[in-house]
This record gives sequence, structure tokens and C-alpha cells, in this order.
Amino acid sequence: MNGSGARMPMKERLICYYGDDFTGSTDAMEALAMNGVATVLFLEPPSAELLAERFPNVQGFGVAGVSRSMTPETMERELRPALELLKSYGTAVVHYKICSTFDSSPRAGSIGKVLELAREIYSESRYVPIVAGVPILKRYTVFGHHFAAAGADGETYRLDRHPTMSRHPVTPMPESDLRLHLRRQTDLPVALMELPALEGEAGEVAARLERRLSDKETAAVLFDVLDESRLEAAGRLIWREASDRRTGLFVIGSSGVEYALTSHWASEGLIDRDAVHWQAAGEADQLLVVSGSCSPVTQAQIERALAQGYAGIQMPVQDWLVPERAEASRRSLLKRVLPLVEEGRNVILYSAIGPEDPAIEALRTDMRARGLEPADSGRLIGMQLGRLTREILQATGLRRILIAGGDTSGYVTRELGIYAMSCMSAIVPGGPLCRCYAEDPRMDGLQLSLKGGQVGGADYFERVRRGGPS
Repeated sequence: MNGSGARMPMKERLICYYGDDFTGSTDAMEALAMNGVATVLFLEPPSAELLAERFPNVQGFGVAGVSRSMTPETMERELRPALELLKSYGTAVVHYKICSTFDSSPRAGSIGKVLELAREIYSESRYVPIVAGVPILKRYTVFGHHFAAAGADGETYRLDRHPTMSRHPVTPMPESDLRLHLRRQTDLPVALMELPALEGEAGEVAARLERRLSDKETAAVLFDVLDESRLEAAGRLIWREASDRRTGLFVIGSSGVEYALTSHWASEGLIDRDAVHWQAAGEADQLLVVSGSCSPVTQAQIERALAQGYAGIQMPVQDWLVPERAEASRRSLLKRVLPLVEEGRNVILYSAIGPEDPAIEALRTDMRARGLEPADSGRLIGMQLGRLTREILQATGLRRILIAGGDTSGYVTRELGIYAMSCMSAIVPGGPLCRCYAEDPRMDGLQLSLKGGQVGGADYFERVRRGGPS
């Protein structure tokens, strides 16, 4: 990723993005990398010097955040400066990367709040494009309603009937119409480019968009996505708007944004899709899995791995809500894990096995009793998970780990002292194996997979251990 060659000026970089969680951030990086766009993902906004000296040839870069677990007040304090900094990089497109299942609520990860910030910071822009659909991940937006498959091979559900998203512990989705969902988070008007509007000649499609923008109150436009042709049409319209601007165009969306843009860039000769350089990861002797995901997809993966001989330990996450108990609880757990690793076992540390695990309701009850918000659980538990993972790696020298759960991934990765990641090899769409960059030689070169709750089939853990898709 940081090989030799002429340095690329910032103004020639095509895209930068901010991910609202870590698993989604690697998803966007993979979408760019697999289409020939050299990309690196940072844990903190990089300096121009860091980009120039260590990653001179990247065409795109991202910043992995944890804003999905933030309240609107925290977003105002912490996300606003990050979005202002992204604007200063001068890339053609600035993408706020959200989950392809549109995870958000008025009090946690509010996409409406992000839209409000964008309209203030990028006030020169006519509108903010919104793209949620990603056909390669089986995510579709049809007449404004969003649909998602339940796992790699599962049935496709309307979002408000999805077995995981309809009852997500932090951001449950009671509404599939994304414009109505956003209306609970912001008063800004959102127009729709529905499926028929995206069909036909490019000029006709562009004219339909202009008619929707004739209402000067329109703050954003949601694009339907059912298939690759509609996705490319959205990419063409987004790039046309970005090309007409001197400052970067702010876009909100899933990795569908990257797939849409790379499709159009390839058709225009701006990128070479054959310039993809995956590395051969090879098989690892051992794998450590740290899971904060309670989705049925992750449940099936944990159950399959346990049946294959992985050792599993349920983490006492309720203890980690209480600072006075957290450290002693973590150290006790560490003493249970280390002998298993020394025996050569693959180990899974999990907070819950599926959405029906009694531990979930017990945690909610405990949080209510302590006056904690749902967003607090990610921070409190994630920090302890990160410290535990770091202690395990330092004590054992393990070099390949898998972290499941978006909020979990963010906090754990930060605790490991990693400052950047690049795609190493493809495992499944949305869940690549990454190479980590760190100043600590014990963490530099670490092989890491960050897995969202809906990513991968039942054999995903073993695929990561083997280092490839089969």
C-alpha cells in the first residue's frame, strides 16, 4: 500500500470518508480496493505529512470512527470537527459511511444530525446524496423502502421486519421507509430518486434529478438501488455534482457509495479495476475471536465454530459497567483465556449468543438501573474488551484476530494502538482480512478482520483462520 512511486497530490485523490463504525469502515475500504483504488484506513484523521511519507500512492483514504454510538450532543462536539477536517483535505468526494442497514436512531448515531452538520459545513453544496443500497451485500432500496438479507445466504426482509434490525438492542428499526425514518431525526426535507427516475438516457435521468432540486428547501436526495445499473446511475449523478464543485461533495451512505462511484470511474477510465493487489494471507495456526455482536448471523458463526472445537467463553460484561469491578473482572477472564491459547486452541470471547440470550436483557435491566443510555454500553464494554484483547495479544504473540460487532470493533482497535489498516485479502464481501500499521512492533503487521453483525456465512470464522474465501 505504501510502496514506491510518485507521490499523489491531495487534490488528485478521489475520495475520503468517515466511517460511523469500524466494521463499516473496512467494508468501504474493501469496496475501493477491490476495484483498483489504492486505499488506507486510519483510526485518527491523518496529517498531510503522514499521507505523503508513508502512503504516497493512495487514491482514497478513510477515518474509522465510532459515531454510531454517539448521541447528537456528542456528535456536535466530536463529529463536527472531524467533518470540517475532512473538507480541508480537498478530495473530490467526502463520504460519511453508514451501515448498509441504516443503523440509527434519534439518540444514537443519528443520521439526521449528520445531515444537519453537513448542510452547515458544506453550505456551498446544493444537496447531500444518500445511498443505502448495496446489491453485492444484498441491500436494496425500493421506492424509499429499505430491504436487507439476513446473512450471506438468508432471506431478504423489509427492514422493519428484519429478524435482527427490527429488534437491534441500540438502534431498532421500526420503519423501512428511510425518509420517514430520517424524519424522526431531522426536519430537513429529503427527496427521492425512485427506480423509474433512474432509468433511461443519462441526460433524462439528470433532468429528473434537477426537477427534484427545483425545490430549494430540499436538503438531500435518497437514491433507490435495486441492481448494478441503478447503482451506476447514482454514481454518475454523484460524480457529476462532485466534478462541478471546487470543494468536496458531501455524501451520506453505505459502501454502495464506493461501488457506485467505482463503477462510473471505471467507465470513464479514471481507475484501473485490474490494479488489485491482494496478498496471500495463508492459514493461521490459531485465531482469537472477540464478539460483541448479538445478531443471528453471528450466533450461527459462533455455534459452528464451537462445534468445530473452538473454545468459547462468555464475557461478564455486566461487571464492566461498574468501574470498581471492571479491572478485577477483566483480569480474572484473562487468566481463563491464556491457558487455552497455550494449549493451541482457537478461542471465542462473546458477550451473547444471538438475540435471545438472557444476558442481553440482564444487561439492559442493569443499565436502566444505573441510568445509562444504550449508547453507553458500547463505550464501557468496548474499552474493557480492547484492554483484554491487547493483554491477550501481548502475552501470547497471536497474529490473527477477528472482532465481531461494529461498536466493539471501534473500541477494541483503538486500544490496540493501531493507527492504520489496509486490505490484505478478500474473505467475504464486507469482511476482508486487513493488515495493521502500528508503532508498537508487537501490533504492527497484525492481521485483523472486523465483522459486522450481518456479514458472512456460518463458516466465516474458519475462513478467516484459513486466510481466504474457501
